[in-house]
Order: sequence, then C-alpha cells, then structure tokens
Amino acid sequence: MSEDDPKSDRREATPRPTDPQRRYLERGLSQPGGKLPLFDADGREVAPRTVQACVANGWAEPWIKNPLKPDWLVCRLTAKGYAVLGRTAPLPDTREAE
Repeated sequence: MSEDDPKSDRREATPRPTDPQRRYLERGLSQPGGKLPLFDADGREVAPRTVQACVANGWAEPWIKNPLKPDWLVCRLTAKGYAVLGRTAPLPDTREAE
C-alpha cells in the first residue's frame, strides 16, 4: 500500500469507544480520581468485557483491589480515557499533607 492509499488511514485510526464503553467511561468524569463504577445507572454490574476492553484500549486502568469481591476490577480513567471523551485529565494534587 502506498501513502496515498485510503486504506492505510483506516489502519492508523484511533479506536473509539462503543456506546456501552462510552457510558461506562463518562461515569468516571464526575468521580474523585476518575473512579469508574462497578454498576451501571440501573444497578446492574458493568459487563466485564466492557471493563476489559476499556483497559485494553488504555482508557482505564486497574486501581484498587476489592477485598470483598476480588474478582471485580475497580478501575479509574487514564489520561487517554479523558482524551477519548474530549476532556483533559485533572492534574494530580501535589500539595503535601498538613
């Protein structure tokens, strides 16, 4: 393929989240530290494949282990996750504890 081949542009395209992935990621925008939910707005567990796909694409990262449910993956938004939602990641708090 040459540089002028339109197919080469598609291969370079940045993946975009599906609707369920976007809904999952957007819920982290209003949470401290970008924490992502374990449950959707209706109280159902977020599909593990949704969480895993967001981690695989670099939009989310594992954050803490849940001692009550070690099989649940508690994640937070990454800078790439904020970017895919059209936002800028907040700067980390660098103030020293008083």
